[in-house]
Amino acid sequence: MRLTVEGRLLLCLGNEHSVDLKAVLRANPGQPQKLEKAIIDAMQLKPWSHNFTHDDGVQVVRFMNMTGG
Repeated sequence: MRLTVEGRLLLCLGNEHSVDLKAVLRANPGQPQKLEKAIIDAMQLKPWSHNFTHDDGVQVVRFMNMTGG
């Protein structure tokens, strides 16, 4: 999991599934438990494995300076 510079929590570097944590923070100022819940809920959606080696899928192109790491 990685946090992008835009505030999206990427669930896997091999796909585009993400959670907008910036929106959670802005909608719930001063409520850190809402952010914690969003992260815990996102972990339940995280794929079990990645598809970096599968030839039939679309490959995600992402620059690491935008990904956050």
